[in-house]
Amino acid sequence: MEQTSQASMPVIDVRNLTKDYRLGEIMVPALRGIDLQIFPGEMVAIMGPSGSGKSTLMNMIGCLDSPTSGEYYLDSLLVSDLKDDELAIVRNQKIGFVFQNYNLLPRIDALENVTLPIRYSNNTANMRQRAEAALQSVGLGDRIHHKPNQLSGGQQQRVAIARALVNEPAILLADEPTGNLDSQSGKEVMDLLLNLNQQQNTTIVLVTHDPTVAAQAKRIVQLFDGLIKTPEAVS
Repeated sequence: MEQTSQASMPVIDVRNLTKDYRLGEIMVPALRGIDLQIFPGEMVAIMGPSGSGKSTLMNMIGCLDSPTSGEYYLDSLLVSDLKDDELAIVRNQKIGFVFQNYNLLPRIDALENVTLPIRYSNNTANMRQRAEAALQSVGLGDRIHHKPNQLSGGQQQRVAIARALVNEPAILLADEPTGNLDSQSGKEVMDLLLNLNQQQNTTIVLVTHDPTVAAQAKRIVQLFDGLIKTPEAVS
């Protein structure tokens, strides 16, 4: 598999990132000095046992939480010191999220679910056309008016991926994207993510406990006790 050129600027650049949580009078370190660079067009899998810091690191990369110390640059923007309202703008414009539980609104159809990120952005032009194009890109052009309960788990996850992509973010973050799916639906979702990465050069970071899923990425980052073990390139 072709490796991303390291001469390009990283889309994610994490420098000595730490995160501590207070439990009563005790400070618990979740991240203990993370250095990580992810370049445009990479597909990186983050793995590690429970309590290793995977979710905390994804929350930092996704601008859902702020670090205790260190710096985080997303698409060359220093985000580690931004305020809450500024972080909300970054999340909407630069990051697409795919969750294990899909997080679709049950009372509206696939098309309306996909338009939601557009409605909260500062660019609502051609909203319906953009949402339809996103659904077409994930193979659901004939399901745009179906509500979530009329779709299979794999189809719901495809709607979630379309919603994540509709604002053309710099990165796609996928948290256990196949965790709730049967093996065939999981394979279809992974094939879709691989196609987005390989054919459209979408930068993807995914958290997974499944080594078969992780092995399809270009690089695996192993976390242990809030630290990165040696990253592995996948041939």
